[in-house]
Amino acid sequence: MKKDTLEYEQALDAVVDILQDLARAGAAPLSYGGLSAELARRGHHVPAFEGAMPYLLEDASVRESPDGSLPLLSALVVLKDTGHPSGGFFKLARRAPYNRPGDNTELWVREIQHLERHFAGR
Repeated sequence: MKKDTLEYEQALDAVVDILQDLARAGAAPLSYGGLSAELARRGHHVPAFEGAMPYLLEDASVRESPDGSLPLLSALVVLKDTGHPSGGFFKLARRAPYNRPGDNTELWVREIQHLERHFAGR
């Protein structure tokens, strides 16, 4: 799957929908494998740890918060072993225009809280 293709854009739409639904439900974060499985159920083959997955997660966050004012949807996807996002999430969160402060745990907890507030009652 390559960026800037119809297949990629459809998978990106699905990632955004899945993560927004998760946020609206106030559900626990989803593992990369869980997201991959949900995408497969929707007809998109996206391996959990290779290929397009990191790009889809970054693009989902950028699409929903291009100016950095809204929470990053990718905070809802975590590594099964640690229960925390991968390093890619933290790199995204710390770069402009997001510039999220704090150590990894503080940053992530604040982002989850921001998601909860943003999606409450939606």
